[in-house]
Amino acid sequence: MAFRSDRLGSPRPTQFPWTAVDTETHSQQCYCNTGQFQLLSGRIPKSSPTVTENGRATGDAQHWFTVLSGISHPRLLKFGPKLRTIASMGTSERFPGDVGRHGGSAVREKFLSFSLPLVGAEEIDEVVAALKSGWLTAGPRTRQFEQEFRDAFHCPAALALNSCTAGLHVALKVLNIGPGDEVITTPMTFAASVNVIEHVGARPVLVDVEPDTLNLQPDAVVAAITPATKAIIAVHYAGHPVELHSLRSIAEEYRLELIEDAAHAVGARFEGTPIGSGTNFTAFSFYATKNLTTGEGGMLTGSQELLDRARIVSLHGMNREAWSRYAAGGKWAYDIVEPGFKYNMTDLQAALGLQQLRRFDRMQARRREIVNRYNEAFSRHAAFLTPSSRSHVENAWHLYVLRLRAGELTIDRNQFIDEMTARNIGTSVHFIPIHMHSYYRDRYGYHPDDFPVAHAAFRSMLSLPLSPSMSDQDVADVIEAVLDIREKYGRRRMAA
Repeated sequence: MAFRSDRLGSPRPTQFPWTAVDTETHSQQCYCNTGQFQLLSGRIPKSSPTVTENGRATGDAQHWFTVLSGISHPRLLKFGPKLRTIASMGTSERFPGDVGRHGGSAVREKFLSFSLPLVGAEEIDEVVAALKSGWLTAGPRTRQFEQEFRDAFHCPAALALNSCTAGLHVALKVLNIGPGDEVITTPMTFAASVNVIEHVGARPVLVDVEPDTLNLQPDAVVAAITPATKAIIAVHYAGHPVELHSLRSIAEEYRLELIEDAAHAVGARFEGTPIGSGTNFTAFSFYATKNLTTGEGGMLTGSQELLDRARIVSLHGMNREAWSRYAAGGKWAYDIVEPGFKYNMTDLQAALGLQQLRRFDRMQARRREIVNRYNEAFSRHAAFLTPSSRSHVENAWHLYVLRLRAGELTIDRNQFIDEMTARNIGTSVHFIPIHMHSYYRDRYGYHPDDFPVAHAAFRSMLSLPLSPSMSDQDVADVIEAVLDIREKYGRRRMAA
């Protein structure tokens, strides 16, 4: 079902076109100032609710009625400045002034998606050039992307893959982690960080997170080490680096491998040093919502020795990749030295990544501008806990995770998200903790309060839109929506 919120015609500032629904054909129509109707796209099921002036549903489509120009017409429902649609109609592009299930009005006509990528003509031209080149899979652009990424973030070596998940999986395989081994990681992450441990037959061991950054607690990591522990997967949550000195010292003392999950942390720095510049394995994500995108994709960094082995594991266990076999002067012969995977990046993805990398600093600067505006708007209110950023790190600001303080609002997190949706603002939650998912809960017998910091954070958090594609008005709309909800459901106290 598709709806449009277009205002047809050219009404004067004090006039509005009316939108209507024909309840026999279930088609959306629009009544402009001229009094004429125009058919728009969209069909409405008979079970759709009706709307009264206060936004409450009162029946189904067969009972809809309205008055147009003083004439009662049982087949039409008029919408205008006072008669609105309701959120349960299920459209991402609602009519101006939508009324949500909690009665809040939309702050914008078009729904603001949670995280849209910023892709321009340069990216499009580069992808088209790759298509025209005749080489679509991993080839010269993929190698160029690896080299430019390595140079940009001071990595010893870099391997472009089809996802961050692939990078983590390959890292575990190269390090020979498998059945009987344990890997310590965080519950406050996406499932991929933990799934890969299961994939190699090892056991994930979860430990709780720091209250401010929601990163791994180093002391909790030490307490969880057993003779079976072989590695730590440290997730740089939301773009804020973990305490790398502490975790590296722990790994060295207990002879553990340290793998960094930097899915959120492209561009982050710890004490001035870029994440990914160490010799240990670090995996990055270029998913569509990430700070740098190739649509789908990832990069694995580490020492040249580790990456040489990882390159073989990532491509069927072949000792020679396609570019070295099929390019001019290439040799056709190859050998399978171990059973590997099909995890390579393509030149089409790399083409997009090359141009994203070249505008990366500008995109990061825009993210910081948005974060500063959010912090300025929300930090003064006792209802909100804004994200932490420690002084010795440079946060990549992949996410802006706002937390609601207990007792300061009369609605919970889920209702707050509903209110944001009603105002045409998209949000998300990062993350449902790993131990609360049915697979891990049932397999390992976890309870929600086994990791109290992660559980409490989950219950209070929502991620606000954060993307360099956002305009100043988009940012203002998000702030307006958040503060409007606080005004409506808060205790009206300012933070000290």
